[in-house]
Amino acid sequence: MSTKTILITGGAGFIGSHVVRRFVVQYPDYNIVNLDVLTYAGNLENLRDIEGKPNYTFIKADIRNQSEIVKILHEYRISDIIHLAAESHVDRSIANPNAFVETNVMGTVFLMNAFKDLKTSGVFFHISTDEVYGSLGETGYFTESTAYDPRSPYSASKASSDHFVRAYGNSYGLNFLISNCSNNYGPNQFPEKLIPLVINNIQYRKALPIYGDGQYTRDWLYVEDHAEAIDVIFHKGKHGETYNIGGDNELKNIELVRAICAEMDVRLSREKGSSEELITYVKDRPGHDRRYAIDSSKLKNELGWKPQHDFSEGIKLTIDWYLENSRWLAHVTSGEYQTYYEEQYLKR
Repeated sequence: MSTKTILITGGAGFIGSHVVRRFVVQYPDYNIVNLDVLTYAGNLENLRDIEGKPNYTFIKADIRNQSEIVKILHEYRISDIIHLAAESHVDRSIANPNAFVETNVMGTVFLMNAFKDLKTSGVFFHISTDEVYGSLGETGYFTESTAYDPRSPYSASKASSDHFVRAYGNSYGLNFLISNCSNNYGPNQFPEKLIPLVINNIQYRKALPIYGDGQYTRDWLYVEDHAEAIDVIFHKGKHGETYNIGGDNELKNIELVRAICAEMDVRLSREKGSSEELITYVKDRPGHDRRYAIDSSKLKNELGWKPQHDFSEGIKLTIDWYLENSRWLAHVTSGEYQTYYEEQYLKR
């Protein structure tokens, strides 16, 4: 008999699909319900390998539709929620901030309204970002007690949703967990993001756009390490606590791109340094945070998690995956992946 029925929102997205797969495979006694509205970033091809598992269910639904969410939570007797569904691209948030408020803030509130009314003893686990903390100088790290200082509509929407989760814990006794992670990379990432964009552009000898002076610094977390951290926090984390998740891989953007160029020259048997010639500096975007760096010592010391992949290993795995999955990338860049739901689920 299943001990839990966990709703994972945004489970067809990049990070969400890795979390869904981990929970479906690692915990066959759990029922995993994957809820995703399948916007441009949601791709069910990411989960082709587990879609037939008996403990896995996919539902196409929108977290902004509160009545539908209430119905789903009752119908499936949801015991816990791991909430990843979010609009997440900074440039898109600058162009259309309303969409980020509607999904990231109101969608989170609607989910919590429905969940608290179930009166379950389970947990609402909200997955957030280190971008809520703002920008660092040359030194220092974000900790769980760092004051919030969001600099873009995206990070402001995530900061707001974090505050609502804590407020619901205080006001309604909602059992909650929050994690704030650094930049993720790895298989299945939508190619508008920096790493898959660079890999794809190098293949076709297209320009590699670098914002500003290329000195913007991020901590890079391999996506499977993030999924493992979510697993550990869900099972061992203290309700009402926040945990930072970082990869201990701090790199400037130009360093990151040059590292990918060097690996791609080897993989594609091109002359050393040829991919670097594609680097093109472009106008900086508004509100660009200079540096992020995560202190994960609380998660490491209290719950025993640590990242398993350093960047040199993780980027090789990532590059190999994209080169070996050209069909997936072609479907994503052409938009063909968006027909997968209709082809695989609506005909059943």
